[in-house]
Amino acid sequence: MKSKLVLIEGLPGSGKTTTAQLVHEILTEMNLTSRLFLEGDLDHPADYDGVAHFTKNEFVELLSTFEKHRDLLSNRVVKQDNNYFMAYRKLKNEYGASFPDELLHASAGNDVYELPLDQNRKLIAERWKKFADGALKGSDIFVFDCCFIQNPVTIGMIKYGAQKEDVISYVAELAVIAERLNPLLIYVEQNDLDHSFRKAVAERPEEWSGGFIEYYTNQGYGKKHGHTGLEGTLQVLQARRKLEAEIFSGLKIAKQKVNNSSYDINEYKQVIAEILSQYFSQVT
Repeated sequence: MKSKLVLIEGLPGSGKTTTAQLVHEILTEMNLTSRLFLEGDLDHPADYDGVAHFTKNEFVELLSTFEKHRDLLSNRVVKQDNNYFMAYRKLKNEYGASFPDELLHASAGNDVYELPLDQNRKLIAERWKKFADGALKGSDIFVFDCCFIQNPVTIGMIKYGAQKEDVISYVAELAVIAERLNPLLIYVEQNDLDHSFRKAVAERPEEWSGGFIEYYTNQGYGKKHGHTGLEGTLQVLQARRKLEAEIFSGLKIAKQKVNNSSYDINEYKQVIAEILSQYFSQVT
């Protein structure tokens, strides 16, 4: 069966977004219909970004607290059994000041990635199953940036300091769901993690690096091991790299590692093109 999914993974600063964009570009050049979903895409078909989850009682309480916005919330919530999903970041983008910060904060507290790990895993797995069901019916190839390994590792290891086995099991569950789509995993590596992350910090807004360092050191694994600041964040990233290497090794799906240390975009595109050409010619 032709592959319907290309998964791009790697550590922050490794070049995942660039790789995903190149994959999309190359597939298009191969006359294949590709749909690209980068990190933070609020319309992601297999993930929940900027989406809050409520039980029925929690949603009723939200409506009671924000009575003025009852109609808006009721019309835009998506009900699935006892699960109520609200894309609060999309609503904020759409309505601006009419979607007050108090409501935004109340919703963010119930973000799918703020839920307990077991509950998050259950909801994400259900989302992946729904996506796979739909993708099987079409001919499009989906390119996903970092929602397959990174997100389970981030919430499991980084946020909650979960046991290694639980994080590996989370990714393995998603892999089983994705197997129906004959996926290809491309894992982007850098020779020097310290250099690549410091480069990302230097190039990105200070707000990004500050938030990243706080997330990595003030909870879960980082807090448990007493890591602080930029140097502590790098130590957490080293531990994450070790875990992701183990996860990669254990996966049974088609997979390739690529090295992006040279930052030579033309050379790198040729490497990606060769991988895609070989894989898609084999499975088509």
